[in-house]
Amino acid sequence: MSDAAASATPAAAAEELQSKLNVDAAPAEAAAEPPHPSGLTLEERYKLARSVGEECINEEELRALLAKKPNVVAYDGFEPSGRMHIAQGVMKAINVNKLTKVGCTFKFWVADWFAQLNNKMGGDLKKIQTVGKYMVEVWKAVGMDLSKVEFLSSSEEINKRPDEYWTLVMDIARKNNLKRILRCSQIMGRAETDELSAAQIFYPCMQCADIFFLKADICQLGMDQRKVNMLAREYCDDIKRKLKPIILSHRMMPGLLEGQEKMSKSDPNSAIFMEDTEAEVNTKIKKAYCPPKVVAGNPCIEYVKYIVMPWFGHFQVTRPADNGGDVRYEDAELLAADYESGALHPGDLKAALSRHLNQILQPVRDHFENNAEAKELLKKVKSYKVTK
Repeated sequence: MSDAAASATPAAAAEELQSKLNVDAAPAEAAAEPPHPSGLTLEERYKLARSVGEECINEEELRALLAKKPNVVAYDGFEPSGRMHIAQGVMKAINVNKLTKVGCTFKFWVADWFAQLNNKMGGDLKKIQTVGKYMVEVWKAVGMDLSKVEFLSSSEEINKRPDEYWTLVMDIARKNNLKRILRCSQIMGRAETDELSAAQIFYPCMQCADIFFLKADICQLGMDQRKVNMLAREYCDDIKRKLKPIILSHRMMPGLLEGQEKMSKSDPNSAIFMEDTEAEVNTKIKKAYCPPKVVAGNPCIEYVKYIVMPWFGHFQVTRPADNGGDVRYEDAELLAADYESGALHPGDLKAALSRHLNQILQPVRDHFENNAEAKELLKKVKSYKVTK
């Protein structure tokens, strides 16, 4: 039977859908549910949304939210602070597309004022805003579904409703002591022991206020933002608010070099950037930390598991017949087991990883090469000095 004919059968179509969405079959009783515009059952919508986060606080609330609220709002805030790496570009596109698929509207908080408070780009607001425009262009080019996505500039939106925003900020600041706020310094890439400016101490109160200002139901940020999201849930207890924001925290991707727990924009060898050339990607992956038979702490394995496989649904390794022949992995655990046993060599893993990443990034390269406005944005961003 041809592929086209096979996919025409209901069973094959259902199998294809489950494979693409990476969700399990819904229980039989779900058939009685009212149809959702996505065509997915509640169980499928829940599992797809839940797959976004390494951690969810909490799962029962997420399921109830999807069941009861027709227009769920998810949000993420980002500081425009330099070129975009693949974790921020590709993983975010994957996560946003999953959440809009289940019916969420996604709000991106372009946190230009926050970047200024945190002294990014030397605190130059015009440069920060230029970087923000560049980042939106990247997400457009990589394939993020923008039909249910809003990009909102913090400086513009706060100035539209200043009374509402600053009243929230002051109330959050009043209800928390300095020690509790300092524990949130991780969200800015700082430590509690760092010497912080008064602006950086104010920052967590503002980020907490953002959640309520944007009327967000789901906080879809990285694990490094967990503390301020928990602060928002604690604030709900303080003001006796029953409906708390759900925290859906995605995994933080490691840097490419040994011992780098997180990619760093200030270290170009630490990360693959969204407009890196094919040669640059190949060189960076070739130099990446990837010890034989070691899965734990191996960034190449992490990139396959959390970027390549969610994007393509598989990972294809090409090698000569006398070296084991080609192999197609659709299960990340099987890939990890083969790597640990030595059946998959680091050289073959790296070559396949580079090939897949270059395929993902090619539309982004094309956009910044062929679109004059995007090309000029990238030129400006590359000329800026990145400040921590």
